[in-house]
Amino acid sequence: MDVLSGFAILVIVLVIFALVIVFMGVTTVQQGYQYTVERFGRYTKSLTPGLNLIVPFFDRVGHKINMMEQVLDIPTQEVISRDNAMVEVDGVLFYQVLDAAKSAYEVRDLTRAIQNLAQTNLRTVLGSMDLDAALSQRDSINTRLLNVIDQATTPWGIKVTRVEIKDITPPADLVQAMARQMKAEREKRAVILEAEGVRQSEILKAEGEKKGAILQAEGRREAAFKDAEARERLAQAEAKATKDVSEAIANGDIQSLNYFVAQKYVEAMKEIGSAKNSKVVLMPMEASALIGSLGGIGAIAKEVFGENSNSRRSTVSTGSVPTSE
Repeated sequence: MDVLSGFAILVIVLVIFALVIVFMGVTTVQQGYQYTVERFGRYTKSLTPGLNLIVPFFDRVGHKINMMEQVLDIPTQEVISRDNAMVEVDGVLFYQVLDAAKSAYEVRDLTRAIQNLAQTNLRTVLGSMDLDAALSQRDSINTRLLNVIDQATTPWGIKVTRVEIKDITPPADLVQAMARQMKAEREKRAVILEAEGVRQSEILKAEGEKKGAILQAEGRREAAFKDAEARERLAQAEAKATKDVSEAIANGDIQSLNYFVAQKYVEAMKEIGSAKNSKVVLMPMEASALIGSLGGIGAIAKEVFGENSNSRRSTVSTGSVPTSE
């Protein structure tokens, strides 16, 4: 009976020991993590998320590595730019572990190593740029930092996905100088725009005056053509009137000559009376004298043209009488 009871106790102890060993060999890994396994201090494998078995007493979990993308703040630091401007700059870095073994055994204190590497490269990049370029070319700075840091951290089994500059803060006196410079630049642009507006206005005004002058010249030319045409027609009319009067006189019409001479006389008197510098007009004869002169001119013409007609008739009659021997 004692032997059976002792055997039962041994079996219970063995079962408990086996359960303890099994419990020690079972390891549960959370999602987003990987565990490194070390056997006698040497890395053997990495445990993925889920239920995993290891050899108790021989294997142990070395490092628990976070495989999710992580955010790392780059502390604020003072940087001297290429044009000797002191600025304060900080940033943020995003990275993800791709190889748990390398991140655990290739570098000690991974977070601190990435942080220091980002700080030194940030000083290098900003130190090679002028302040104006550093303030206006953040995308270029981010790209350069990403390429440099990612290449440097590749042996550590991580991937740097993004580097962003959060803030670049120049000194207060430099900020005031930049504000004055910006104000002067804006005033300069305003003056240039105003001058450009005045110039454009003058150009448009000159073009308008030019077009107006052209239209006026065209109008004067057209008026000159019309005046010349009118004068030509008037001259033609006067020539025709003179021709008609001459033909009437040749035909013995004394009234036409009287009308023509009287018209010219009246026109001459009208021009004398309408002159601007003539205030008083002295008439050399009375109105009756004007009529008498016209009658005298008509009588003289009648005598002249009468003699010519009588001579023509006598010539014709002489030629028609026959001679007798």
